[in-house]
Amino acid sequence: MKPIDRIAVYAAIAGPIQSVLGWAIAGSMWVGYDPIRQTISDLAANESPVKWIMSAFFVLGGLLTLIAAIYARTLAMPGRVALFISAICTFGLTIFPTPLIGYSLMHRIFAISSFVLSAGWPILAMRFRKDAPWIIKPMASIIGTALQTSLALWFLSSWTDPAATSVGVWERVVAVSQSLYLAVTVIVIHVGQRKSSRA
Repeated sequence: MKPIDRIAVYAAIAGPIQSVLGWAIAGSMWVGYDPIRQTISDLAANESPVKWIMSAFFVLGGLLTLIAAIYARTLAMPGRVALFISAICTFGLTIFPTPLIGYSLMHRIFAISSFVLSAGWPILAMRFRKDAPWIIKPMASIIGTALQTSLALWFLSSWTDPAATSVGVWERVVAVSQSLYLAVTVIVIHVGQRKSSRA
């Protein structure tokens, strides 16, 4: 198996950090914004006073995922492709922002695709080899995908429910969880490979 490139480690670690910083900074600059009821995408809406700040963080997040997809070479190729497409979808949901009133069909298509791919990549990235890192072996990959998919579906059901009052909270939980899972996976593999090379 090819090793995890160090740039993939840096990108994966930066992922959850920039995710939190993005909506925290943009949200703090918009007086009246409610992070419990409103989505992160609202911060990048055309009517948003912080549109360009949040959009820049969306693009940064997409770029970091692209880097991880390209250079996390220990992951099986289908998982890397899923991450790559998820990053492209992040660019798509940025290009097609959601309005504050109503919704954008294109934004929802890209956003849902991004969340689904970000939840499902672990099972696509799993390795069956005996020398594969434990975190991408079948059992761990299946459990990771099940947990991430459950969170994503919970959020999506809330997001598409006009009566939901905590959609912002659930979106943040899912966004951080997905980027954090990628970071942990890449770090675990990288640390294991470094120990093996020293041995």
